[in-house]
Amino acid sequence: MHLNNNVTEFILLGLTQDPVKRKIVFATFFLFYLGMLFGNLLITVTIKTSRALGSPMYFFLFHLSLSDTCMSTSIAPRMIVDALSKNTISFTECMIQLFSSHFFGCQEIFILILMAVDRYVAICKPLHYMTMMSRRVCSMLVSVAWMGSCVHSSAQIFLVLSLPFCGPNKIDHYFCDLQPLLKLACSDTYVINLLLVSNSVAICTVSFVMLMFSYVVILHSLRNHSADGRRKVLSTCISHIIVVILFFGPCIFIYTRPATTFPMDKMIAVFYAFGTPLLNPLIYTLE
Repeated sequence: MHLNNNVTEFILLGLTQDPVKRKIVFATFFLFYLGMLFGNLLITVTIKTSRALGSPMYFFLFHLSLSDTCMSTSIAPRMIVDALSKNTISFTECMIQLFSSHFFGCQEIFILILMAVDRYVAICKPLHYMTMMSRRVCSMLVSVAWMGSCVHSSAQIFLVLSLPFCGPNKIDHYFCDLQPLLKLACSDTYVINLLLVSNSVAICTVSFVMLMFSYVVILHSLRNHSADGRRKVLSTCISHIIVVILFFGPCIFIYTRPATTFPMDKMIAVFYAFGTPLLNPLIYTLE
């Protein structure tokens, strides 16, 4: 593995180089981040302290809010500080940020799948719900999700660390991410990129298709429910579907294509780094 690189630090170019716009970026994303922290911490504390919120759905929502908070925290504070200061990040810090953002992003994907499974069992197998979704089963499922996220992120980091970085060190992004880093490697990245994209396609696209299919099955089963029951299930499912589309849309666009970067990538990445973690508490508390 090429751990001995000439490059010891990277320069993050951020969203803009304009001094005035950078102050606007600082103020805007500082407020976004505070809003995200407040909303998600409120959900985690409420679920943890309320006995009335002990159902599997709230158990998974607790872990979703936790993943949201950690994923946004792996990107946001550094980006906010960089908007007002020198944008350098050491090679080690860059790898840690890459690992943590992918780890918690992948964890969010798995938790969204578990939430869909919970809704499916509750609506389509109501008589078996308490057995199939017991606290022990839910804890095991979340543990598997954590382990799966670790495997995914470790694979990404292992592939990136196998590349030599010996020249340019300017990352055209506001955090360390795969595609901008691959552009800086001083060797052919075709095979590595193919493996990275395959990994991301397996996680993002397959999960998205599975989630959409599960909601189609759930909505199809509603024909057997009363009008009131249909309305309640629809409100829950629609809020979940909105979250899924908001999160997976940008992820699929950025991580499941060949080695190309577009100017719009940075703005699209804002959706899953800030947008979804900020909106999730609103969407789930308003359902």
